[in-house]
Amino acid sequence: MKPSILLRIASILTLLFAVGHTSGGTSLWSPAGETDVLQAMRSFHFDAAGTSRTYLDFYLGFGYILGVYMFAQAVVLWQLASIATSDALRVRPLIGTFLLVSIASTVLSWRFMFVVPVICSAVIAICLGLAFYVSGKQGERAAK
Repeated sequence: MKPSILLRIASILTLLFAVGHTSGGTSLWSPAGETDVLQAMRSFHFDAAGTSRTYLDFYLGFGYILGVYMFAQAVVLWQLASIATSDALRVRPLIGTFLLVSIASTVLSWRFMFVVPVICSAVIAICLGLAFYVSGKQGERAAK
């Protein structure tokens, strides 16, 4: 399989992961219902660099920021796939970077989250790992 195809698959999976992640934060909900913790996150205000914020503000803000980065990753992986069609070896270091990030995300999801982000991160990491491997093989063939 070509690295460009694997990168496009990883891009689409990342996009779906980003949509799921971001849509999960569009409503203020909790799987456990309205708990004391959620009420406290909404009601406890504190000063953050001169601005009144709640813990829920920070929770949602960081979640949305992560979503933005996930969308950006999907776009960059798609762009790398375009470059990989003509020069797979050139994009290999970038694939390696995204691979390491995906592996770290899988481990962190396993430790702190639940099965859906673990599976998404792991499948993306597998696609990137294969793309990394195949791009090296293509580079060896091109060098001969």
